[in-house]
Amino acid sequence: MDTRRRFSFAGVAGVLAAVLLLAGLALGLGGLWLITLGGSLYYALLAAALLACGALLLRRSPLALWVFALALMGTLAWALWEAGLDWWPLAARLDVLFVLGLLLLTPWVRRGLDDGRASAGDAIQRGGRRALALTLALVALVSVASWTQDAHDIAGSLPPSQGALLAVGEPVRGVPPGEWHAYGRTGYGQRYSPLAQFTPANVDKLQVAWHAHTGDLRGQPGDPVETTDEVTPLKVGDRLFLCTPHQLVIALDATTGAEVWRYDPKVRQSDLALQHLTCRGLSYQPAPAAAPQASAVAPPGDAAADCSAKLFMPTADGRLIALNPATGALCKSFGGGTGQIDLWANMPNKRPGAYYSTSPPVVTAQLVIIGGSVLDNVSTHEQSGVVRAFNLDTGALVWNWDSGNPDATEPIAPGAHYTVNSPNSWSISSVDEALGLIYVPLGNQPPDQWGGNRSAVVERFTSAVVALELATGKLRWVYQTVHHDLWDYDVPAQPSLIDLRIGGATVPALVQPTKQGELFVLDRRTGQPLLPVTETAAPQGAAQGDRAAPTQPKSALSYEPPRLTGRDMWGATMFDQLSCRIAFHRLRYDGRFTPPSVQGSLVYPGNFGVFNWGGIAVDPQRQIAFTTPTYLAFVSRLVPRPNDTALMVQADGPPKGTLPALNENFGAPFAAKLGPFTSLLGLPCQAPPWGYVAGADLATGKIAWQHRNGTVRDLSPIPLPFKMGVPNLGGPLLTAGGVAFLSGSLDDFVRAYDVSTGQQLWEARLPAGGQATPMTYTGRDGRQYLLVVAGGHGSTHTKAGDSVIAYALPHS
Repeated sequence: MDTRRRFSFAGVAGVLAAVLLLAGLALGLGGLWLITLGGSLYYALLAAALLACGALLLRRSPLALWVFALALMGTLAWALWEAGLDWWPLAARLDVLFVLGLLLLTPWVRRGLDDGRASAGDAIQRGGRRALALTLALVALVSVASWTQDAHDIAGSLPPSQGALLAVGEPVRGVPPGEWHAYGRTGYGQRYSPLAQFTPANVDKLQVAWHAHTGDLRGQPGDPVETTDEVTPLKVGDRLFLCTPHQLVIALDATTGAEVWRYDPKVRQSDLALQHLTCRGLSYQPAPAAAPQASAVAPPGDAAADCSAKLFMPTADGRLIALNPATGALCKSFGGGTGQIDLWANMPNKRPGAYYSTSPPVVTAQLVIIGGSVLDNVSTHEQSGVVRAFNLDTGALVWNWDSGNPDATEPIAPGAHYTVNSPNSWSISSVDEALGLIYVPLGNQPPDQWGGNRSAVVERFTSAVVALELATGKLRWVYQTVHHDLWDYDVPAQPSLIDLRIGGATVPALVQPTKQGELFVLDRRTGQPLLPVTETAAPQGAAQGDRAAPTQPKSALSYEPPRLTGRDMWGATMFDQLSCRIAFHRLRYDGRFTPPSVQGSLVYPGNFGVFNWGGIAVDPQRQIAFTTPTYLAFVSRLVPRPNDTALMVQADGPPKGTLPALNENFGAPFAAKLGPFTSLLGLPCQAPPWGYVAGADLATGKIAWQHRNGTVRDLSPIPLPFKMGVPNLGGPLLTAGGVAFLSGSLDDFVRAYDVSTGQQLWEARLPAGGQATPMTYTGRDGRQYLLVVAGGHGSTHTKAGDSVIAYALPHS
């Protein structure tokens, strides 16, 4: 071999030596930092091995192969001790070393270690190559073994039907089987359809029946980041009714998707201080029994033009509009001849856009009942969280329940104002007209992260579900899901009402999903738990001037994740995994309910929620729930304020229009910096899975099965179809055919599952993010349709779109 070729081969080995030395230096500095924080010794030890290997390689010593083989073997043993046969955590620990090991076995490196003379070094090199090759083979074998199992999977089966509670084809609370009259199909919020054409045996044959476009796309001037398409359409008669993020109301033919009419409420978005822009749905008032039942589909000029049936639409500028479902025209009999009522009436601190209802109101036989959302974490002087009931026909105020003044439910006097900054209800309520009760999920009093000045009344109702009398608005009962909430764990989802067979008796129950992962199963007559709830000790040490509740409630049916440790930290490589371990040890973390701090606290689950506004779906026949738990850690860091008015946090640049930078908390002693706990590469610092589908038996409180759900195809820089289990935002749908549907996972697919086992049966690619709750109905042709809205979600950065897609089985 000539000298020039030997020099070239040695140069390749020299480059690899430099890589090893740089990696060792980076790991050494980070590893020593981690040790000072009380973390693992591994990274410092690996750094020493890599530095030694690099130095030996520079000297062209074949001992480098032995040192690297020992380091890789030690890493494999450490990785198995920390992560077991869990592929993604193993990959983060082994991927870089595996690649470097392969490079060390290439001919270029081998010849670079060969000085051209036979010596004892040849035997050392041959032995080192064999040792390294065997270690690499063992790493590959362990990796393949980890692919054959899922350490996070729970296999099982849910019970079959417990016996028919309802005759097939019988309308449920006035809703025909093939229709969908409310956000959760009925006021019970079950997200369950009695239709059964879709079964595990045929659902894989679903195909697109029609595809409509609303023309409403995210990205218009003045759109806040959280511009989202979260709507669940209604189906009445032969029509579908939906709203769009920019507040358009559209009617479509349910069988063909053809547009029938659209209404534009002319919201002047440029005048609004919007933190989010969405519309989760409309509400429907059927015509009285004596009126024509075809009112929802009657043509203009028909007798239905008198608005005996109505659609209700809340708008971003604080109105509640009543529309004729037949024509899309305003119902002028509502709101004193205007067809609308002003929700800013009697509201303190008027600032258009800061208060409106993102969720559809509840409609009963006589009332339309609505709450509203306020700006999160802007100030201590936001609008009231009042819940108001209006007469269906006239729009006159019937009662008001203000969580800051809960005993005064008579209509407020002209000129008076509701309580400033009282806990609000931004999500969807449920109703049981037979019991005469509405069930309202409540949020937190701003600011979310500091509660030193909360009154006793506020403390009673914050992050609670309340039952109010339909006739008077009087409080019947209250159940608090979080005590002294400092984590934005407001009750996010519509309560699901279901009659459960417990102890041989049928009990009217309420199932309340929560952000912290509890499913509270309560007697909806009294608010008393049907499944046991225990008060568990909670971390203490709140910020100055505040306190932490000594205990927090935990349900027997809990999706609480295991407490995070350093070994749960993750990354694409060992380098960003190390950075996550350092970040983890620098934060305050005492488990779930760690109070926010100036140091920075790890909040797990984060306020993205194990469950959010999409809620769960329940099957009243089988007494089960189809759920979509999501697990993401967040960081909550308090920033001391010098005074009540100084502008502190400008993470998104200077204030836009009249809206201050988020998390300012004007009036509180602390601003707050909130965000997901991510690595230097922007990946979650906690190991996957981050999202699942799971089935639970509501009568026993047992989780029967749980499987990771979704891929990172639309979350990674290149479309990798790795099924890691991704977060979900949007609710599931259950059907009597034994099939569940979900479109809210962040990888732009709609999927079908076998309800009994959770097995995925079908999937279809969506043109945009499907962060909404699917629904199902029967068309004029007698076929069952699955309807999915794919418009994207600004906060999760899923692809924007304007699609409404109906799927059906082929014509027989």
